[in-house]
Amino acid sequence: MVSRKQKKLWRYVEEGSLLKLKSYLRKHRDVDVNFSQGKRQRSLLHLVCSQEDDGILRLLLKHGADPLLRDRNGDTPLHLASRRALKYGKRDYDDLVVPLCKHCPEAQDAPNNAGVTPHDLLQKVRFGQRRSDGDGPQKTDPEQEWREKLFGECQDEFSETFGQYDDDFLRDEEDEEDFGDWAERIRQEYAAKQKARAQRGRRKQREDREEEERKNKELYSRLEKEHREYLERAARKEEETRKGKKRRYEERCAETFQSSASSAPESSSLLGYDDIPWPAPRGSLDEMLAVMLHGADRSDVPTFRKLLRKQQALWHPDKFSQRCGSRLQERDRQKILDTVTALSQELNRLAQSLR
Repeated sequence: MVSRKQKKLWRYVEEGSLLKLKSYLRKHRDVDVNFSQGKRQRSLLHLVCSQEDDGILRLLLKHGADPLLRDRNGDTPLHLASRRALKYGKRDYDDLVVPLCKHCPEAQDAPNNAGVTPHDLLQKVRFGQRRSDGDGPQKTDPEQEWREKLFGECQDEFSETFGQYDDDFLRDEEDEEDFGDWAERIRQEYAAKQKARAQRGRRKQREDREEEERKNKELYSRLEKEHREYLERAARKEEETRKGKKRRYEERCAETFQSSASSAPESSSLLGYDDIPWPAPRGSLDEMLAVMLHGADRSDVPTFRKLLRKQQALWHPDKFSQRCGSRLQERDRQKILDTVTALSQELNRLAQSLR
């Protein structure tokens, strides 16, 4: 599977971006340049030979590109280069065929799926024809051939003599180190121009980060304050609720038990389970004890014991039967007495724990 780095290499080669490709290969020396992709299963060298870019071709060969890789038809990059030289002439031959043959001579005898080798194709190459403005070769014109030959000789002479007085050595066609130094210098100059901007960017990022941290701290402090206020409101509401329950409990106890002691039993005043002044009518025994003893300071043992004895006397099964036994409805009598007994036992257990 083609990696992300290899896809970027393919794009640089496809765009003909020699500088970007050279810089990228220098930074990522571990990337493998020998891979194929697409329906034709072509490699980077196949792509270069189809586009005729000798600079990128030499760069890829320098970084280990394999000229013997084959596409879906079994063609090597030299097959494509040979066909291009056969179609367009000497320039493509010099730019593509010569470097490939010199780098990998055995590629000339590598057959494709049809059994055709690059050597077979190069046998048909004639340099009397040059690339034309159209898509195909033109007919041979002696005068035009002589002019192109003269032009080619001038180009060769210029390539051999260019820059020979600038240094103590002649320019070597195979040596690309000078180009690499030049590309590195361009990169460094560009980095130097961006240094101030990068510093301002980092400073701006630091300031933005500090501002964001400050806002987060303010938000956290505000949320923490709101949470504390919420807990305080909840605690006050809970306290008010407990106070209200205890107040209603005491009022109902006074109303129920005092009326039981002072009035005679009547059928209209019979007490059902819900008529009993339970501290928490639908709550558990622990919830009933919490309502009874709300507001009592348990650290003040004498006062707390006094309050506890009052509740024990109020809910003692025998005393409860004396006060209310004659007024209890028969259907709820047993349930009421069981609850009174359980509540009395819890009060007794709590009183014993204080000793």
